[in-house]
Amino acid sequence: MMTVDTYDTLAEANRAMQDRSRFLGGGTLLMRAVNYGDQSFQRIVRVRDASMHEIRSEGGRILLGAGVTMSRIIASPDVAFLAPVARLIGGPAIRNMATVGGNLFADHPYGDMTVALLALNGRARMADGSEMDLEDLLNRRGSMRSIVSAVTVDRPTGDEFRFKKVSRTKPKGVALMSIAAWLPRPGGRLSGVRVAYGAMGPTPIRVRAVEQALEGGNLDASTVDAAARVAAEGLNLPDDALASAWYRREVAPVHLKRLLLGEGRR
Repeated sequence: MMTVDTYDTLAEANRAMQDRSRFLGGGTLLMRAVNYGDQSFQRIVRVRDASMHEIRSEGGRILLGAGVTMSRIIASPDVAFLAPVARLIGGPAIRNMATVGGNLFADHPYGDMTVALLALNGRARMADGSEMDLEDLLNRRGSMRSIVSAVTVDRPTGDEFRFKKVSRTKPKGVALMSIAAWLPRPGGRLSGVRVAYGAMGPTPIRVRAVEQALEGGNLDASTVDAAARVAAEGLNLPDDALASAWYRREVAPVHLKRLLLGEGRR
């Protein structure tokens, strides 16, 4: 029998999480599982804690509460660099409900916002006060029982941050590939580059071969060509109803190159 328990504080809700519990944020994924009769959990945990909905600056970083919705991101000038990503997630009804925290746990091929957060050096802040890199969270999320309270990211400037979603159905189809790139260029040369893909594995992933090809170079045709040549290097690409692994491997260099050169960016 399914039960729903609501708590006033994040600490109380976190203590209530057990093996067969699931945390309810916006509910776009969890309630679908309930409607389809998912028997892997018996308890839904909710919280009223207002801190889950904050957006605020923390030095050179931005904190997004796990309960912040895609619509809130679009409306907030503090995270205008993420608004183009949020606009590409579902339609208005989904964006009004879908949250930052829920996106972290969205299965393939969903999780476009997580791709952006991963590229921006995202760190998850847990309900117990601990923090972890998003890469670590994504690797462990199937076994995690602690609630994510917020995500912090570096604040990009100018055109340092770029995002592209590739889908067969527009304007709101799911991605067969998404790319996020953070391209700091102090002194004109790329330094501290981070590139992430979505829908190219079971979770969003960093693409270290591409990062290494870009690091230290200029954002010019020669450097971009070198990055495109290793666009799918070392990746175990999925075959699914959206695209084959072969197709993803063929189109990855094309879309990566377009993004890095600023062609049709969105």
